Order: sequence, then structure tokens, then C-alpha cells
Amino acid sequence: MGHGLILLGMLLVALGPPLGALGSERRLRTPPPHFLHQGKAECRFANGSAGEVRYLYRLIYGRQEYLRFDSRRGWYEAVTELGEPTARCWNSQKDAMEYKRASVDFFCRHNYEGFAKELVINRTAEPLVRISPTKGDPLAHHTLLICTAAGYYPPGIDIKWLKNGQEQTQGVGYDDEIQNADWTFQYQVMLETVPQRGDVYACQVEHKSVKEPISVQWEPQTSDSAKSKVWTGAVGAVLGLAFVAVGLYLYLKSRKATPLPPPTGLLG
Repeated sequence: MGHGLILLGMLLVALGPPLGALGSERRLRTPPPHFLHQGKAECRFANGSAGEVRYLYRLIYGRQEYLRFDSRRGWYEAVTELGEPTARCWNSQKDAMEYKRASVDFFCRHNYEGFAKELVINRTAEPLVRISPTKGDPLAHHTLLICTAAGYYPPGIDIKWLKNGQEQTQGVGYDDEIQNADWTFQYQVMLETVPQRGDVYACQVEHKSVKEPISVQWEPQTSDSAKSKVWTGAVGAVLGLAFVAVGLYLYLKSRKATPLPPPTGLLG
């Protein structure tokens, strides 16, 4: 049936001998001073669907199950010797057995819709995807890119790293899927790479809550320190040109020709 939902329908706690097992009291020479007798009814829905349902009723004495009814079989089965007389007794009661076999319908299927809404059987939540690069200049050395998908439900998700449209398999690391306090899940996949200018990285996420894959892109950019160095160099170059221009101007000004006095022999 796969993984399904289990609904606990009834818990009966009583002090006293197990119901229907009075014939077994002779075998219990020294009854324990404290014990627990309980009955549990379970509805198991295969893959969260009301289509295939299994009804189980268990009787437990102390901490051991001794009798069980399974709707797949349709009768009581003794799990231990203690449950044999009770199983024979109840299986012989036709009306009681018809009522018990009908429990899978009036108890399980009838209450499915109400339980489904309360227990969010069909709930889905889309993942929030983000990419987090390590600090530093991504164009200078190896960079660790972390793709995080968070807040999704149900569990189970597929994350791929793409570089320029090509899936990456080298340098990829996977974390464990983590369940959050609100019943959603979180998953991370890492990529160690040496990005070059012009590369385009993408984190592609596939999940049951979305029809098309979610894709988030990241491109390497020059770090703030590198940008600061570029601006410092540019300002320095401008200031240098300004100083050269001023010096050249002063030099040319000092080299201007001074008018010479006329020759003395040419005077009247």
C-alpha cells in the first residue's frame, strides 16, 4: 500500500481483566499489581486516498497486543495465546462480525473528508528557492554556491545545478532533508566551481507542488573591494593627468620669448 495515513480512532483504557478473556484467567497464576487494557482502532489510507482503506482493531493487555481484527481478512485473529478464546467467541457471533466488517465504511471512509481537512492530507506548499554564494571575489578563486529550497510540502524534492544550460555533476554536494517546526521541509545542494565573467548558473528545482520546474539564476559579479580598487585607480589617473597638465602649462608659460632691445647702432 505504500506510505499512507494512519488515523487512531479509539483508545480504551480500563482496569480489570481483558474483555472476553476470562477463560484465560486460570493461566495467570500471579496477576501483575498494575496493568493496562486498551483497544485501538486504526484507519490506514493508502497514499492519502479514501479509495483503498484498511481498518485495524487491536486489543492490548499490559504492553502486548493479544488480539487483532483486520478488515483485509474479515475476522479476529489471536496474536498470543491469551487472545485465542476471545477470537473464537467473537468470530462465532454473526451479527457482531457483520458490524465489525462494516467499520471500514462507516468509521473510516465516512470520516475521511473531515480528517483530511484537519490533517492536511492533500496539502502542498511551493518551495522558496534562493542561491547564496560564499563571500569574497567570485572571479578570483573557487566559489561555493548554495541552493536552498525551503518551506515546501510534502517531502521529496529534486535540485539540479546548471552552468550555461549544462547540468553539473562534478563538485556537487547534497545535504539532508530537514523538517521544520511547521511541518514544511528544507533542502540544500551545493556547487563548488570557478566562475568566469559571462557564466550563468541556475538552480533548478522540481517538486510536487509545481507543474513546471523553478529556476533561479546567478551570475558572477566583481566584488565590492575590486570595484573600489578600480575607482581608486581611475581617480588616481585623472588626478595624475591634471597634475601633468598644470605642470606643462607652467613650463610653457615660463618659456615664452622676452622682447630684445633694438641694436644701439641703429639709433639716430
